[in-house]
Amino acid sequence: MDKKIKVTFLYRDCEALTQKSFYTYFYNFYFNALKRNSEIDVNYILTNEKYDVTKLKGKTDVILLYDTFNTGQLCVLNELEGINKTNIPIISKVGDPWAAKNFDVKKYHEKLKVDAYFGPWDNEFFKKYFPSNFKFKTIFFGIEPSFYEKITPFNDRIKKRILNSGAVARTNFTNRIYQKLMRGDSDPMKHYKLRTMCNKLPYVDYTSTLEHEFIGDKYPLKLNKYAASIAATTDTYTIKYFEIPAASCLTFMEVTENNFGKSLGFKDGESAIFINKNNYQEKFEEYLNDTENPKWEEIAQAGREHALTNFTNDKGVESLVELIKEFV
Repeated sequence: MDKKIKVTFLYRDCEALTQKSFYTYFYNFYFNALKRNSEIDVNYILTNEKYDVTKLKGKTDVILLYDTFNTGQLCVLNELEGINKTNIPIISKVGDPWAAKNFDVKKYHEKLKVDAYFGPWDNEFFKKYFPSNFKFKTIFFGIEPSFYEKITPFNDRIKKRILNSGAVARTNFTNRIYQKLMRGDSDPMKHYKLRTMCNKLPYVDYTSTLEHEFIGDKYPLKLNKYAASIAATTDTYTIKYFEIPAASCLTFMEVTENNFGKSLGFKDGESAIFINKNNYQEKFEEYLNDTENPKWEEIAQAGREHALTNFTNDKGVESLVELIKEFV
């Protein structure tokens, strides 16, 4: 048997890396899926804002970081002391790429001596916010398979309503002016325009990100209540494009020339229903006017199979291990 790769995950105490977080896919990826991979041996080091990496000489083959800068959650170390005295490769996940506009990414890159980055984003989207010479690998992850094993039968779900969930923009005039002037790329309307528009429809049930009981690991339970649900983001796909089909929902998926949705491999009318700002109402009503048509369940099942094949945390770790092997 080949020798296992020694991986060290350096992190700080933060809610995003706990089961209390409203999005637990990072916790499940780092603290569950990494352990399940047979090719690596993971060492977890909880530390403060600084860590002397010379302590790891001869003890690890690679260091993983949660991110390179803090955008609200304090999961990221500010300094790796002694980094210039070691040749241990540093690999970091990338959070929301647009947040990079608020930071000196070159400074953090050089300060932490990052060798490579990974995340679910399309490479072109990553390069939009980070220097083109930064090594990046698209790695899909987020689905913890055990949470999607017990699925409510499609015909036992709510069919005459469509679920919409997650962050949306406020639409009142005052807030719109504030967001445009003060938030820039953080304006929710830049990311969730169609999702926001869907909330105006009388047959759409909306659930916010936090104001409900089905957060974190419980989110699949919410999805199981509905036969159909919406995954819509303007500039790039999000984990909802993985979670909703994985729960065997008929997924109305915003896919355009600008949001990289085509790169996920779903097929319109076969494993999802593609929508955009021009056709979304028509697509919704086609379904609502014929909810008992068996084709909807067939599409939902195909979407589930595609999601569980390509977007699980275990699949993501396999891809990460392949990236690690390029440096060890």
